[in-house]
Amino acid sequence: MKQMKYIFIIVLSFLVLSCNNQTEDAHAHNSDGSHVGEEVPRTDYTIWTDKTELFVEFPALIVGRSSRFAAHFTVLDKHKPVKEGEVTVSLIKNGKGIRNTADAPSSPGIFTPSIQPKEAGVFQLVFDISTPTLKDRIVIADVPVFATLEKAKETLGTEAEDNGSISFLKEQAWKIDFQTEPVIAATIYDVVNTSGIWQASSSSVQSLAANADGLVNFAVENLTEGTFVKRGQLLMTLNSKGLAENNLSAQITSAKATYQQAKADYERKKELYESDIVPKSEFEKTKSNYLIAKNNYQSLSSGVSGDGKQIRAPFDGFIKTINVANGDYAKQGKNLIIIGTQNSRILKTQVSPSLDLTRENVQNIWFRSKNNQWKSIKQSGGSILSIGKEVKRNKPLISVYAQVNTKLDMPVGSFTEVQIEMGRPKNCLTIPVQALLEDYGNYSVIVQLSGESFERRPVTIGKQNGEQVEIIHGLKEGEIVATKGFYQVKMASMSGSTPAHGHQH
Repeated sequence: MKQMKYIFIIVLSFLVLSCNNQTEDAHAHNSDGSHVGEEVPRTDYTIWTDKTELFVEFPALIVGRSSRFAAHFTVLDKHKPVKEGEVTVSLIKNGKGIRNTADAPSSPGIFTPSIQPKEAGVFQLVFDISTPTLKDRIVIADVPVFATLEKAKETLGTEAEDNGSISFLKEQAWKIDFQTEPVIAATIYDVVNTSGIWQASSSSVQSLAANADGLVNFAVENLTEGTFVKRGQLLMTLNSKGLAENNLSAQITSAKATYQQAKADYERKKELYESDIVPKSEFEKTKSNYLIAKNNYQSLSSGVSGDGKQIRAPFDGFIKTINVANGDYAKQGKNLIIIGTQNSRILKTQVSPSLDLTRENVQNIWFRSKNNQWKSIKQSGGSILSIGKEVKRNKPLISVYAQVNTKLDMPVGSFTEVQIEMGRPKNCLTIPVQALLEDYGNYSVIVQLSGESFERRPVTIGKQNGEQVEIIHGLKEGEIVATKGFYQVKMASMSGSTPAHGHQH
């Protein structure tokens, strides 16, 4: 009997513990404040400023319940996550409200402050972000706070609708070379597509001649065409040591003696002239002889090292042509070497005279660089130099010359694609050219519907230049399109496995 009593006590204790566990489970809470098993509707917003993109997800705001925000902050420049700083979220109505601050991101780009509303109504939700390099404020107007969970479910529902969009998470976008741009209203011109050839400009090439007679001695090992040189760099010397004629050292010694004698005569005649002892004509002749002797001596002695004249690079550039060999004898005035630079070029293109091109109606000229990027002469600080006026029977095209003032890693004589903007501007919606996806002559773009939701949308295009393209149909001003990384978004739509929306952080 006593043994049965112990068994009853043990069983009773087990039942009590079981009831306690059930009670605790019944009151367990999720991170958003709701009870375990209790489904709370979620909502999200995406807001863009000129600096940042905010994509924020959170459970519906309900009086007395704590809602935790997953605020994804992206720096629009290069589209990278905010990795440091703090974010304050404020819930404001009639100038009053509550706030909470996350002192650091819970993971790169994601801040998770919480808010527990005290009353129902329509509020402003304000996010203030502060980092060492960025400060921004994002205001979301007309955010509802519900009195009860039932009211939130009635208004928002409990299941997210599938609108057929492409899900591409912020964490995915942050890992790749991704960028977005807004659809804007801008002006665009008619464009003539043609080609052009690069020519050297007069300011980008300089010939270096021998400034004395002598034997050529290269100062740079393996000096060849294409060698890059720095301004002031010693390239070669002209050495006359051992030569019976035109010996530079002897010439300098003779010029120095003549200069010193002329200087002494000038100083003596100057004193006599100031004392009215010698006439002005005699003094002027002595002065002229002195100046000639001085210039001759300075010219001969300038740039001399040992028994040789130095030849130095006049600017940063490259060796274009070498006209002598190491050890050759060069007479004064001989063209030794030609230096070129890539910082300035002439772009020559030719067009049909039927286009009636004039300096007044040509607005800009675009060209493709070596890395296949479109650039314009305006961006380089260049200008249109001239437009031909006549055509010849064997050359029925008009030549257009433009100055391009930018470093070009493209050889003289090479060809490039060219677009000439002309005519009157047209006001229209535009996007960057690189946002276009082309499929057998049909065009589309990847539109960002929200922070992690995209869609591929067909568009009809019009005029375009190297930078912008006109959108006739398919987009509205202010919509956001992907300009880099959109192929990854496109592939995500074809993979067949789409990450769930409202993912947990």
